[in-house]
Amino acid sequence: MAKKNAFYAQSGGVTAVINASACGVIETARKNKDKIGKVYAGRNGIIGALTEDLIDTSKESARDIAALRHTPSGAFGSCRYKLKSLEENRREYERLIEVFAAHNIGYFFYNGGGDSADTCLKVSQLAKSMGAPIQAIHVPKTVDNDLPITDNCPGFGSVAKYIAISTREASFDVASMAKTSTKVFVLEVMGRHAGWIAAAGGMASSEDCEIPVLILFPEVNFSQGKFLKAVKEKVKKFGYCSIVVSEGVHDRSGKFLADQGLKDAFGHAQLGGVAPVIANMVRDKLGYKYHWAVADYLQRAARHIASKSDVEQAYAMGKAAVELALKGENSVMPTVVRKSNKPYRWSIGKAKLSRVANVEKMMPKSFITKDGFGITKKCRDYLAPLMQGEDYPPYGKDGMPKYVQLKKVAVKKKLDKDFKVK
Repeated sequence: MAKKNAFYAQSGGVTAVINASACGVIETARKNKDKIGKVYAGRNGIIGALTEDLIDTSKESARDIAALRHTPSGAFGSCRYKLKSLEENRREYERLIEVFAAHNIGYFFYNGGGDSADTCLKVSQLAKSMGAPIQAIHVPKTVDNDLPITDNCPGFGSVAKYIAISTREASFDVASMAKTSTKVFVLEVMGRHAGWIAAAGGMASSEDCEIPVLILFPEVNFSQGKFLKAVKEKVKKFGYCSIVVSEGVHDRSGKFLADQGLKDAFGHAQLGGVAPVIANMVRDKLGYKYHWAVADYLQRAARHIASKSDVEQAYAMGKAAVELALKGENSVMPTVVRKSNKPYRWSIGKAKLSRVANVEKMMPKSFITKDGFGITKKCRDYLAPLMQGEDYPPYGKDGMPKYVQLKKVAVKKKLDKDFKVK
């Protein structure tokens, strides 16, 4: 029986380390060339599979594939495209099976978050019902850190490190200007329902470097009165205050402070702009001069300051996905299992996709202080190891990091009809 090829794709918002997972998948597959043929990547995520727009990674040199480990963003292109349910659009899933069959693909590695896990699960279910031998393995990735079962998600540790450092550095700036100028700095971070990234802002303050930081979590209903009182108290005590606000902060009724009335590709409320809402509130109600910033793409693309533990785990998840497939596993996801905090030890586990798909992991109440504006010691103990260590990319003589840009040679199409992605 001829060995099967593998398909790999990146999905959703990219991270500073998702390419490290790609590197793990491809390098591990190459080391098992007696069992796995070529690794094809989807150009622009799952859309590449639907439109039969595949990239032949065997055309990339070993050096360039290795360089993916220190290159940010999605080297093969990602997408925000959620496949509908099997009942709503069975044709999309059948198309995937057709493309996989045409290119002798027996392994499906999908690198993404919750929606990707759902897609992976459905592909495995349909493949089984159609008698198509396809092993679907989900490779965890999300800066939001909201996948269940796994201790943490590759991509999050580096974002946490970036936000914590940025909050500390910006706070030093505000402190130096507070006497005559800016008294409040507001930093908006990602996080629709889960406040993991916002929590990282709390790491800016430590026993040896006390900084007045207030955090606004999606898990805590926003109260203008309580918030303004807290800001006033911080400014009175320290002379200034830094605020880290999650984009998904909402009031008691559930209305997002940053709701624009628009929807994104997944049908979620289009958020953005909560920082100026908070900043203007501080100015109008308290009269403090402010500055605000939105971390946006910077937080998830900052490979230059990535956490070493995050890079290592991202690569390990890609490697483990291939190893699970070679062991005959299907419809599963490799996970990070924490063994200890000091020293930080972890191992690799696995979870059934039926327990991962469409489940969000929120911040535990025990991680948020009673006043709702800070993080507890338990949260600090959880976050610290994920931010540990540096894994700098190589730098050129011009002082710029050297990131790889792949050739991305297209695979010749074998199906006659084009498939239109709606």
